[in-house]
Amino acid sequence: MEENHKRGHWALLNPGEDNELEAFGYQTQTLRRALCLLASVLSCGLLRLVFYWRPQWNVWAHCVPCPLQEADVVLLRTTDEFQKYTRKKVVCLYLSVLKSPINPKSGDIVADRQSVINRAVLKPELKVRCIQVQKIRYVWDNVEERFQKVGLLEDSNSCSDIHNTFGSGLGKEEQEIRRFICGPNAIEVEIQPIWKLLVKQVLNPFYVFQAFTLTLWLSQGYIEYSIAIIILTIISIVLSVYDLRQQSVNLHNLVEDHNKIQTTIHTKDEGLQELESRLLVPGDILILPEKFSLPCDAVLIDGSCVVNEGMLTGESIPVTKTPLPHVESTMPWKSHSLEDYRRHVLFCGTEVIQTKPAGPGPVRAVVLQIGFNTAKGDLVRSILYPRPLNFQLYNDAFKFIVFLAFLGVAGFFYAFGVYMYHGTSARDTATMSLLLLTVPVPPVLPAALTTGIFYAQKRLKKKKIFCISPQRINMCGQINLVCFDKTGTLTEDGLDLWGAVPVMGNCFQAVHSFTSGSALPWGPLCGAMVSCHSLIVLDGSIQGDPLDVKMFEGTNWIIEDSSVDYSDSGIPASSTIIKPGPQASQTPAKAVAILHQFPFSSGLQRMSVITQQIGKDHFDAYMKGAPEMVASFCRPETVPPNFKKELKLYTTQGFRVIALAHKPLKAGKHPEAGAHTREEVESELTFLGLLIMENRLKKETKPVLRELSSARIRTVMITGDNLQTAITVAKNSEMIPQGNKVILIEANEPEGFSPASVTWQLLEDKEDGHRNKVRLSESLVLCKGQEAEICLSIRDASFPEGRPGDDYHFAMSGKSYQVITQHFSNLLPKILVNGAIFARMSPGQKSSLVEEFQKLNYYVGMCGDGANDCGALKMAHAGISLSEQEASVASPFTSKTANIECVPHLIREGRAALVSSFGVFKYLTMYGVIQFIGTSLLYWQLQLFGNYQYLMQDIAITLMVCLTMSSTHAYPELAPYRPAGQLISPPLLLSVFLNACFSGIVQIWAFFFVKQQPWYCEVHRYSQCFLANRSDSSSNASVDGNLMMGNGTETPNSVLSFESTSLWPIMTLNCIAAAFVFSKGKPFRKPVYTNYLFSFLLFAALCVTIFIMFADIPVIYSGMELIPTITTWRISVLAASLVQFCVAFFVEDAILQNRAFWLLIKKKWGVRSKSQYRKWQRKLAQDPSWPPTNRTDYSGEGKNGFYVNPAYENSESTPVPKGDVIRHSTEQHFWTRL
Repeated sequence: MEENHKRGHWALLNPGEDNELEAFGYQTQTLRRALCLLASVLSCGLLRLVFYWRPQWNVWAHCVPCPLQEADVVLLRTTDEFQKYTRKKVVCLYLSVLKSPINPKSGDIVADRQSVINRAVLKPELKVRCIQVQKIRYVWDNVEERFQKVGLLEDSNSCSDIHNTFGSGLGKEEQEIRRFICGPNAIEVEIQPIWKLLVKQVLNPFYVFQAFTLTLWLSQGYIEYSIAIIILTIISIVLSVYDLRQQSVNLHNLVEDHNKIQTTIHTKDEGLQELESRLLVPGDILILPEKFSLPCDAVLIDGSCVVNEGMLTGESIPVTKTPLPHVESTMPWKSHSLEDYRRHVLFCGTEVIQTKPAGPGPVRAVVLQIGFNTAKGDLVRSILYPRPLNFQLYNDAFKFIVFLAFLGVAGFFYAFGVYMYHGTSARDTATMSLLLLTVPVPPVLPAALTTGIFYAQKRLKKKKIFCISPQRINMCGQINLVCFDKTGTLTEDGLDLWGAVPVMGNCFQAVHSFTSGSALPWGPLCGAMVSCHSLIVLDGSIQGDPLDVKMFEGTNWIIEDSSVDYSDSGIPASSTIIKPGPQASQTPAKAVAILHQFPFSSGLQRMSVITQQIGKDHFDAYMKGAPEMVASFCRPETVPPNFKKELKLYTTQGFRVIALAHKPLKAGKHPEAGAHTREEVESELTFLGLLIMENRLKKETKPVLRELSSARIRTVMITGDNLQTAITVAKNSEMIPQGNKVILIEANEPEGFSPASVTWQLLEDKEDGHRNKVRLSESLVLCKGQEAEICLSIRDASFPEGRPGDDYHFAMSGKSYQVITQHFSNLLPKILVNGAIFARMSPGQKSSLVEEFQKLNYYVGMCGDGANDCGALKMAHAGISLSEQEASVASPFTSKTANIECVPHLIREGRAALVSSFGVFKYLTMYGVIQFIGTSLLYWQLQLFGNYQYLMQDIAITLMVCLTMSSTHAYPELAPYRPAGQLISPPLLLSVFLNACFSGIVQIWAFFFVKQQPWYCEVHRYSQCFLANRSDSSSNASVDGNLMMGNGTETPNSVLSFESTSLWPIMTLNCIAAAFVFSKGKPFRKPVYTNYLFSFLLFAALCVTIFIMFADIPVIYSGMELIPTITTWRISVLAASLVQFCVAFFVEDAILQNRAFWLLIKKKWGVRSKSQYRKWQRKLAQDPSWPPTNRTDYSGEGKNGFYVNPAYENSESTPVPKGDVIRHSTEQHFWTRL
């Protein structure tokens, strides 16, 4: 069928985005619907249930493929490895129902010609076809023939389009059309009804199987055990429903207020109009007051404002927003602003703190996106529809359950054959066969598997680490690489102003030390420090970026109260006024007004301002930012020739270095009117000097990094700071161990006829020279109690003879990383295997780097302060945000303790939870196999174990043990290796197989050997014979009473037998032994005896079992449906169980859990890790030309005389990580996992 798809049957939804989907068109057929309905009735609803589990089967059964433009049903499939299907019904909207009449023959429906709405309306019917996917509405584009989002302005609009098309507001008719097609501006999270949550839980495939199992057991009289399981299941379902309901209520309450904000808009017809926020549409003009929570995403077009973006970044630092420039250009508005378009965008959920009108009118913004298309809506959707976890444990767990199910199927046919052979009735044969089918899959499995995660989450909460994605805790146990942000994570968040290095006459001057207490003399450098910032006064205190605050406080100037009016001096009311404080140096300037700001962004690595001294008619421009970036905008003759050397002098000491520049502006054009563009201001500047700020390591940093290193967990620094500073911090924190080499990688884009190049420079440690000691005499005070300073210089030599192994590390900037990913992609995996420092990285590059590490099969943890790390925190397997909030939407884990001690805590708990999950799974598998073997043996003679025999094993032992086995605490030290990450592995498979064999051998021995005893008889057949010969038994006093079963008559019984009496204690003791053997302690968990509750329950179960075996109490034996046997036989059974335990414990502990033994086996058989990073490590270890040092390589194919490094251009046997696979336009019908 899939080979004959009609044209237009397939299309991509959200191409290139994280939520990319494939869409397939189908048309419902009446005949198929009728046949499916009939089949559902005949199957008593079973087919309907299967369709609920497999929506693609539902579509394939009811519909036929057709072009998407004709489809009434769309089948969606994710393009990731999970290939998850979703069924969506196409809904038609008719514009003819609107109050305002629309002429079908008219041209564009809305004024914005590029809007998808114009292409979506089908004329003359005025019909729009749409689907709703994960809270977002998509309409069918009749021109491009694919579904596209509505509820946002198209990115193809230019700056002039936004100003001209939407600057005067929308008309009433257009508002109505957009509101009808786009839907309400609301982030609505409905509170799920309890009945719906219950239905979803009950219809889970495992619970359906459990319902079938319990029905069967109840029909066979297993009332007590069935009721116990029903109670447990009800408790489990109720707790799950309560948890889901609470999450739904909390999320609903979190976003509900967002939908009830009163706004003021400007319309083309009626001017200003009060409107509820849910009625906003893309293109509306929004009037921004102060203290206003934004109900949508909007782009600023008039005036500027200060907003608090703490909801997005986790940092409550005021951010200045500037209006979108009104320039005549066909370039899309985002491309016009390059990476820094966000400085014009006000995001939904953020709060406007201050507004600064550009003129007499108010501050205005154009509504850009509404509802779930907004930034806040995207965060809510990420909570509602989290990214699926591809963790090997869960895949292997499914395979194990399938194996147990197949074991049950084998038991079904075995029982069917046995009972048919003995000529039992068809009803009994079917019942008993189905009963054996249910034995291998333990019903307590779901509850038991989540207990380890529950206990770990509870322990993490005590350590102030909060989790919004509990399933990731197990993944933390596999982490082998942790990426750290630098500022605020490894180093202190606050900066101390250490000194300034002015430049005069193209030369650096003496350092001005702020620690001396003397104020900086007035001049351009001081002018830059007092004005080049985005600080504001809020509730009487200065707020803003910590660096800006420290820089401004160092000048002893103050920010004037906004109530002071300087309009008579020609200063706009929106300007920030600063003036000298009592302790500031003498200055001719009474006050300085900051007229215009070009805000800082991590992508641009700079900010600029335009200022005016009060009483003067000329303007000044100042720039502040990364030294390399600022120097590139300055006139070359103003930058000292030793600039790089001077910069390195400070960055190698671990200082944070900021450069400042200045430029007088021409008079005549008032900056507030927007006459000066950023490109005009940021050119031909004069270099003023360097600002030196100290950023100390946190006291917890070095011990934590040392602990991770001893555990053989790689640590990597990803920072937006200077590369040399990052290298020094890495060395001082021992992220790069002493004696290891650092290779600096510098890559350059192609220029003219020169191809892209990458240069490798070996850096070496060098003792401080005389000049360094003279120039940095003040820094000796700074470095008290710290390691001696490390200076780095480029070395003119290669590595010493012999292989360097892992004693080298690569360091590069974000610019070089970008060039390498574009032009040297074959080098990237080789660099990442030993890459340690990535500096000047943008937020997007951080996310990309984490993803590249994951492609090499690393389990990546990311720890950052949440400011510029949101993308990387979400991308990592375990993102840890250092925030004061209990739960950050930016990452799965949030630590209220703002240091990296949370990282080893999380890894320890993750390892303990993972080992617990493995132990519980192995135990439950063994428990099912043990019962299956014993039950199968009794089936041979048409017998079963008694109700209370099962009840003792299932409730008193298995349930209690499983729910407490995982509560063992994590071991306090990190082992130098990770726990096994796969259930399908030789040690684990052998563990289950051998333990099953040991248990099977003992049970089979007891089953057959008891028949050889002189006192044995087949009680269930020949009860009179047994009673006549009971005098031969040494325990004849208790036999008579115990043979009277149920109604007290001596009748044949399917439970009472010497076989069941012998097998039950063996099975029970085997379960207790398996629980102990699989409760692995060191090195990932504390010893089992520290888990007091588990140990007590295990010991109590052992005592009760032995007591029942030897008690000879008629009431107990009668209730348990056992027959007293001679004492020597009971001792033999106990001895056999003890031998089986000793053998199992020895094999498990001395062989299967012996890491040295398995490493020896792997070495002997040449078994190697299949992880990509391991393959690259082995390959590079054999490459004599790696690592390259002190040379330059070029991109290309060796033509035009360009050098190409043969070490990485040869054909490699190492497989390259798979990229995007070409997507077929046909569906693949296949069986997927339940």
